[in-house]
Amino acid sequence: MVHYKVTLTSLEREQLKAMMSKGKHSSQQFRNACILLNCDVGKFGQPFSNEQIAQLLQITSKTVERVKQRFIEEGFEACIERKAYPEVKELKTDGDFEAHLISLSCSKAPAGRSRWSLRLLADKMVELQFAESVSHETIRQVLKKTKLNRGKSKAG
Repeated sequence: MVHYKVTLTSLEREQLKAMMSKGKHSSQQFRNACILLNCDVGKFGQPFSNEQIAQLLQITSKTVERVKQRFIEEGFEACIERKAYPEVKELKTDGDFEAHLISLSCSKAPAGRSRWSLRLLADKMVELQFAESVSHETIRQVLKKTKLNRGKSKAG
């Protein structure tokens, strides 16, 4: 296992101390600042161990190791700031897609089948060119969203 040694510059140390003493920062930023200050080899030469820091902050020692690793590999700013979340994928479904899917699922099942399966519906929607590609899970989510219940009929 690789052990990362954190050595802060005096400017970085001052920024971390300022972050901990004043200003509004997220709990994650505050936690990471505490970890980096207590892991600093350059200040005293003998930092606290990961277990000691974890016990002090009531976190796991693995979290301490990940913060140190991120500091070494990505730098000071990346360690303090939150990671950027990946972009949300564009939805493949729209109202037109959903309408055609519902009408298809309500239609008669293909020959040799008693009913439509999610995979059959997905393949048919691609075949009819309503989507370039679509998974059976997308089909399931769309049908669940519509609360379509073809299993029971209401009497009365």
